[in-house]
Amino acid sequence: MSSVHGTPAVADRWIRSLTARSAYRIQLVCFPHAGGTANYFLPLARTLPPEVEVLAVQYPGRQDRRAEPSRTSIAELVDEADAVLRARLAGPYAFFGHSMGAVIAHEVTQRRAGAGARLPQRLFVSGRRAPDQPPCRPDPPRTDVGILADLRAAGGTHPLFLEDAELRAELLRVMRADYQAIDAYAWNPRPPVDCPITALTGDADPQASVAAVRAWSAHTSAGFDLRVFSGGHFYLDEHRPEVATAIGQGLVPMP
Repeated sequence: MSSVHGTPAVADRWIRSLTARSAYRIQLVCFPHAGGTANYFLPLARTLPPEVEVLAVQYPGRQDRRAEPSRTSIAELVDEADAVLRARLAGPYAFFGHSMGAVIAHEVTQRRAGAGARLPQRLFVSGRRAPDQPPCRPDPPRTDVGILADLRAAGGTHPLFLEDAELRAELLRVMRADYQAIDAYAWNPRPPVDCPITALTGDADPQASVAAVRAWSAHTSAGFDLRVFSGGHFYLDEHRPEVATAIGQGLVPMP
């Protein structure tokens, strides 16, 4: 692990504590979607059991990290997030990743498995097909017009960010880098991870069919659970209490 990555100043830039819970039993680290921020998970954090301390990753290039260059590859994000989290996580922990965040959470887990490090108690992957599945759309959007159309179709973006010229420009700057990273991602086959996986998805998600999400079952040797909700790519905004229940059931009570 890089000593620079492990410094408190760097960790503070990468990790946001979304709950102030002194008596937690497990930490849940949340990884946002493309264009997303750590604060996206704040409403979900408030509905989780008190035994869970919720942390969220803040990728470079957005909000308070706006002055930093955005990363344009999944490998870069995995390298840096893994180094910071190794220093930040002291006890039992789990990962939750939505969309692009599911890819990063899984890759960090794979990285730890390869290094013989302590694995998450459970990996939650949301709104993302399994890494060995073909893309649901063969031609991802590459122009600003296409990216904006994609955001409107997926939902989950406040209309103000699409209507205000300044906010829209800022959003597009981040989305270009994130889309470049996720579009270039290619699965490198490795053994299944020895931690349980819970996959969550919307039944009408155009980016992740239920069958493609169910295929995550082949990527764990420790048990698999699939939760399907009504809705599209951002089904979790409409089903936050149910998603929180699913997470809580997967984490507490711990053995």
